[in-house]
Amino acid sequence: MKYLLGYDIGSSSVKASLLRIDTGRCVAAATSPKQEMEITAVTAGWAEQRPERWWQEIINATHKLKEAYGFDASLVAGIGITYQMHGLVLIDREGKVLRDAIIWCDSRAVDIGNQAFADLGEGFCLSNFLNSPGNFTASKLKWVKDNEPEIFEQIHKIQLPGDYIAFQLTGNLQTTVSGLSEGVFWNFKEQRIAEELLDYYGISQDLLPEIVDTFSVQGQLTQAAATELGLHAGTPISYRAGDQPNNAFSLNVLQAGEIAATAGTSGVVYGINETMTADSKSRVNTFVHVNNTATKPKNGVLLCVNGTGILNSWLRKLVGEMPYDQMNQLAAQASIGSEGLVFLPFGNGAERILENRPTDAQLSGLSFNIHAQSHVLRAAQEGIVFALNYGMDIMRESGVQVRKVRAGNANMFLSPVFRDAFVNSGNVELELYNTDASQGAARGAGVGVGIYHSPDEAFVGLEKILTVEPTAAAQQQYQAAYARWLNTLHQKLELEERKTPLFN
Repeated sequence: MKYLLGYDIGSSSVKASLLRIDTGRCVAAATSPKQEMEITAVTAGWAEQRPERWWQEIINATHKLKEAYGFDASLVAGIGITYQMHGLVLIDREGKVLRDAIIWCDSRAVDIGNQAFADLGEGFCLSNFLNSPGNFTASKLKWVKDNEPEIFEQIHKIQLPGDYIAFQLTGNLQTTVSGLSEGVFWNFKEQRIAEELLDYYGISQDLLPEIVDTFSVQGQLTQAAATELGLHAGTPISYRAGDQPNNAFSLNVLQAGEIAATAGTSGVVYGINETMTADSKSRVNTFVHVNNTATKPKNGVLLCVNGTGILNSWLRKLVGEMPYDQMNQLAAQASIGSEGLVFLPFGNGAERILENRPTDAQLSGLSFNIHAQSHVLRAAQEGIVFALNYGMDIMRESGVQVRKVRAGNANMFLSPVFRDAFVNSGNVELELYNTDASQGAARGAGVGVGIYHSPDEAFVGLEKILTVEPTAAAQQQYQAAYARWLNTLHQKLELEERKTPLFN
């Protein structure tokens, strides 16, 4: 009996999953820490975490996994990594972290990316990078160059969060093409590093790590790392991917027209296409998918709503740390539309679907004589879904057909209210599967080490456990609620535009 081990490095926690190769089933999983990891925000719009904390939680989760299921570490055939996208980790020549990581929801580089978009030319950026430089990793690095020059001068290599964890495991400084694309370090048209953006920012390509294939033996577990983890030295690390390309992979979303979704800390819908298309306003973004090749391009079109699980978590604190399943039950007591209560689920950094506007959350239509906890909880879930639906409409405008969506049976998709709002407001069919990100990383490791000969073979044990379809009666009610939500959003954006005009 042999196993595959997958790690998921999120901004809330780290999860480890162990899969049996013969059955494709997860036999054990562990999460660390018990409470969500803190995100430091020294200034409004900033978001940072200590990379060393991610590594410590990898160690903790691995020990929990071994305590729960006493497997022989020498039987682990491969290790895979998935990670929170768009983060910036800076490493000096001794391999030390120079500053806390600037993570995905940090908004400090919005103006830098907008200026680059204008100066390099919107047409050029969209046809070559398929994105605005926006608030992505390259722009965050430029912010460090401009604002922390003493730190910038010490940089040996930059890393994404998953690259940093792989470095701790193997000692190798590496990244992938998919990873470079998520930082807007990649020129899709020319199939090379985005040297035009780096030159504009005055950043040397030498700061980028060596490129390795997503599915490949990228190094072996060092003795030092094996000792800390309680694993076997020499175990191959054979897969790494950002959380959303990996979530799609975990759901066997690999071909054009297939759609994946997740609703963890952020909410994401991610669709595969084979064309070089881009949203003219970069409200949805295109990244290299895990099974992309030079001859058969596969790209993922991604919409992201930052304020998803983090809103639900914030509400949980307000209602006395009520368990999430109890919150879901309470939300279901309110009727569709929450009696006119509208929640705009923003307030966790600049939202790409809103053109990187620095907007905040808003609760509208509150009546002390009508609304109770159940209405607020339902309005929050509906608001998140409506924001996702707003993004799906943008995806449709970009040519991505969103009809059937696959998701893991986890996080906010555990809520019947969330599921019903999702299918009926978006007019989509939803399929839920017995998987999660760490299991996807484990399956990816099996491909990378050659146990599976292609990504398509990696899904033994993956099963659909629930299908949810829209109904005519519910659709009418949700469409009315969505129209109220849209009206509230447009009023808010118009007011903010009068106060602070968008960059142009």
